[in-house]
Amino acid sequence: MKKFAAIYRESYRELKNIRAVTAAAMFMAVSVVLGYFTIEAGPYLKIGFGNVVNQFVYYLFGPVLGGAYGGILDLVKFVAKPTGPYFPGYTFNAALAGVIYGTFLYRRPLSFARVLLVHLAIVVIVNMGLTTLWLSLTSGKAFLALLPVRAFKNLIKWPVDSMIVYLLVSRLEALGLTRAIRGRREEDGRSRYKAITERKKRI
Repeated sequence: MKKFAAIYRESYRELKNIRAVTAAAMFMAVSVVLGYFTIEAGPYLKIGFGNVVNQFVYYLFGPVLGGAYGGILDLVKFVAKPTGPYFPGYTFNAALAGVIYGTFLYRRPLSFARVLLVHLAIVVIVNMGLTTLWLSLTSGKAFLALLPVRAFKNLIKWPVDSMIVYLLVSRLEALGLTRAIRGRREEDGRSRYKAITERKKRI
């Protein structure tokens, strides 16, 4: 629990960092534009690159800024292109996804297994659970009637989305883009996190 508290403290500091907030705003604009483009790989598989940008933001800035980013992005997308009446449950989902991604990816070693697991958590909790519930409430259809198709769709997309995110973020990491965006705070944050972890080991 103390490790999670340290992660949330570091991510909260990102909210006070003009560089981080500005970068997140730029990525938000890119995400909105990319959200209009998808690749149809079959009747149940649509690959969109807007979500990859979002997950990169959660990886960079953690659960606090990531949650705020996700919620605000959902509102921006609704204003830019409404697809029906506004429902706050979807904004909550977007913020929650940012918190979950950020909690398990922020300042942690990037591996395909980690990305795969955090995506599975999102698929089960947010996409199959909460989103299906909101659809049931807004459409009047039974939750269990909607669930099988949504579960099938999401479980097909799960490994594909995970692989895309892992490959792209790994490449950006290798190119030094994450360090350039985080700047000096990356080293400072890692030093603080390492110091807190070492202190807890000695206690």
